[in-house]
Amino acid sequence: MDLPSPSPLAAHWDLDPAVVFLNHGSYGACPRVVLEEQARLRARIEAEPVRFFVEDIERELDAVRVRLGEFLGADPEDLAFVTNATGGVNTVLRSLDLGPTDELLVTDHEYNACRNALDFVAARSGAAVVVAHVPFPLSDPEEVVEALLAKVTDRTRLALVDHITSATGAVMPIEAIVSRLNERGVDTLVDGAHCPGQLDLNLDELGAAYYSGNCHKWLCTPKGSAVIHVRRDRQDKIRPLSISHGANSPRRDRSRFRLEADWTGTQDPTPILCIPAAIDAMGALYPGGWSELREKNRALALAGRATILSALGQETPCPDEMISHLATVILPEDTTPHEGLYEDPLQEALIAEHSVQVPVMRWAPLHARYLRISAQAYNSIEQYEHLAKALTALGVGA
Repeated sequence: MDLPSPSPLAAHWDLDPAVVFLNHGSYGACPRVVLEEQARLRARIEAEPVRFFVEDIERELDAVRVRLGEFLGADPEDLAFVTNATGGVNTVLRSLDLGPTDELLVTDHEYNACRNALDFVAARSGAAVVVAHVPFPLSDPEEVVEALLAKVTDRTRLALVDHITSATGAVMPIEAIVSRLNERGVDTLVDGAHCPGQLDLNLDELGAAYYSGNCHKWLCTPKGSAVIHVRRDRQDKIRPLSISHGANSPRRDRSRFRLEADWTGTQDPTPILCIPAAIDAMGALYPGGWSELREKNRALALAGRATILSALGQETPCPDEMISHLATVILPEDTTPHEGLYEDPLQEALIAEHSVQVPVMRWAPLHARYLRISAQAYNSIEQYEHLAKALTALGVGA
C-alpha cells in the first residue's frame, strides 16, 4: 500500500513509517533527542543511585519546576509532579473532606477515568454527583458555561471540568467557567490532560483551585510525567496518593506540600527530568518557537477536520474557536457489542486495511460515536486525505 508522506519534521521522531499516525492525543510521541536525554539521565542515576537520590534529586526537581513554571505561567512552588493527569485528579479528589451534604459537579464530556475517580470519592463520602449535560454538536462556548452554572447549588463543593475534552476534542471556555464558579464560591478542578504544550497557559492568572495536566502528550516528554497546580490557599489540604517520608519530616525549609509531593517513594524520575529538554526540542522545530508550532498544529487540525467532514458530508460539530490540536467528527451510532482490543471495529479496520492509527470512540453519556484526529508537527495534510479516502472505502459517510 502506498502511504502518504508525513511532514519532513517526522525525522525528529522514531514513529513507524508503515503507519499513518494520527493519534498523538492518546499517549503522545517523544522526539528522539528527548529519548536520548532520558538515556543519559538514566545512565547518570545508575552510575551512583544513592548519591543521586540523596544529594541530587531535590535540586534537579527544583530546577525542572522553575522551568515548567515559566512555561505554564505558574509559581513553581505551586506545582507538584505526578505520573499522569488522572493521578493528579485522583490526588485532589481523594484529599477532599466531603460529606453527605456536598455535591460534586461534572459535565457528561468528562474523561471516563477521571469520572470514575469522582464517582469513587462520592460513593465513599456520601456526596452527590451532579451531571451537567453539554450538547455536542456545540454552536457557542457559552453553552458550556450556562450548562454548568445551571447545576450549581449552595451545596456544590467542587466542579471537575475538562479544559480540552477527550472524546470531542473541544476547548472548553475554562477562563469563564473558573471565574463564574469562583464568584459562587465553588472550587474548580481542571482536567487539563491535553493542555500543557497544546495551549498557551497561564495557570496563576486562571485562578483555578486545582489544575492537572500531562507533559507526555503535547509537551512530548517521555511517558510518566505530569503536573498538578494547587493554588496556595488550598495546599494544606492536598496529600499525595502515596503517603511517605514527607508526612512527618522535621524540616522547616520547605512547605509540607513540597515535602510530601516531591518524594513519595523510589521511582524513575527521568520522564520528569526530561521536561526542559522537551520544551527546548519542540520549541526549536520552527523559527517562531512554541507560538508557531501551536499555530501550525491548529491550522492542520482544522484543515484535517474540513477534509474529513467534506468526505463524510457533514457540517462542523463545533466552532473553529473551540479547536486547537484535536478535532472530532461524528460517526453514525453503532450499539453493536464489540470485544476487540480497540473500542470500535472501525478503528481496527482502519489499522488493518489502511494502516491508519486514529481513535474511534463510543461516548455512552451522549449516546454517540466519534472519530478524533490529532495534529502534531510530524503530520501532513496528505495523511488526513488518506484517512478520508479510507473512511469512504469502508462505507462511512454520505
